[in-house]
Amino acid sequence: MAEKSLFAVLLRSSWWISLSIAGVIALASKALLPPEYFLFGALGGFPFVVISLITLWRQLNAPSTAHVEATLAQINAMPWREFSSALEQALVREGFEAKRLENAAADFELFKGGRTLLLNAKRWKAARLGLEVFQALEAARSARDASSCICVSTGEVTDKARAFAASHQIRVIEGTELAQLLRPVLIARPAA
Repeated sequence: MAEKSLFAVLLRSSWWISLSIAGVIALASKALLPPEYFLFGALGGFPFVVISLITLWRQLNAPSTAHVEATLAQINAMPWREFSSALEQALVREGFEAKRLENAAADFELFKGGRTLLLNAKRWKAARLGLEVFQALEAARSARDASSCICVSTGEVTDKARAFAASHQIRVIEGTELAQLLRPVLIARPAA
């Protein structure tokens, strides 16, 4: 389920919006409070300044759209063996212990912090991922008693599949997130 708190929304918005809210709080404090209480009122905007700085840092470090598209094109051009190897390396870099599975529903079993996750990636470059992929992954999660699942895709995930994934807490890694996950591994690889 998507987070709908004000802070979660602001973390996904432009940095200047949070800074503007902090400014409005400071101006309202100046206009409405006695001078001796202005500082206390203005400090109410401090969390918004922090959110603004976090958001600015994220936005400055985010890859450009052209870079994401180039990385995704490179990912789509890979054969399964090369893609799965790069994905495994990226997951290990993220602190997971990865075990390959010979299962139609899940390609990797991941271990981290006492949790077990299943990951489906074999259909990563399918044009559309439908409900059946997510239902099979959820059935495999239940059978293996894993805590959650991840599905990797560069294609479109149908609305029904996305709703099923959200209701069963299946994380979908796609687009920019996939490009950022694989980028360090792809940069380190020699060109073929």
